[in-house]
Amino acid sequence: MLMNANNTFHIGRVTLHGIGWYGIQLFTILFCLNEIVIKKKLNLKVIGYSLLGLVYISLCWGLMLRLQEDSILINETNSDSTWQLPVILIASIWINDTMAYMVGSFIGKTPFSPISPKKTWEGTIGGAILAIVAVTFGCRYLFSIHNIKLLLIVSSTAAIVGTYGDLLESKLKRLAGVKDSGQIMPGHGGFLDRFDSLLLATPVLWLLIRLFLPLIN
Repeated sequence: MLMNANNTFHIGRVTLHGIGWYGIQLFTILFCLNEIVIKKKLNLKVIGYSLLGLVYISLCWGLMLRLQEDSILINETNSDSTWQLPVILIASIWINDTMAYMVGSFIGKTPFSPISPKKTWEGTIGGAILAIVAVTFGCRYLFSIHNIKLLLIVSSTAAIVGTYGDLLESKLKRLAGVKDSGQIMPGHGGFLDRFDSLLLATPVLWLLIRLFLPLIN
């Protein structure tokens, strides 16, 4: 896998984005054939849910690569630091989750949502504030990034949207009638639960950067 002059990942002559697009088309065709040939019926509802699940998971990783490209559009980030935006986003989510858990454990009393009974308003708000402060000041010293507006957008997106990404995953599991999203990581709610915040925060951050790039710079 290589990156060309336009910062686009490619394998041979095919771009990674092209492989993903062809993969979705192939998956759709094979899934429909499976429904028709093996199950002898075409359940559009099942096909729709399957395609939405594919988009839900794959869109995040595709736009994560776009965030690498967008890093170059930020004045203070050069072509050798394309990893900064994705890493800051992931770090913001981890810090927010950790701080929300700690604050909620000490002073949490008010339930945040019936979807996730363990979450509290105190923990959610406290975790978000601490994450935004830690990321904004920490990145200034660790990565020498002084674009406060960029750091505030990344950390705020991770704290706010990431929290709802966690709730969305919990809601999807309830609708599916399952406790865990998989068996790979028992005791953690499934492998997908480790990335539920990132799955929603990444597309939103990419959109915000695209919409407000002139203001960020």
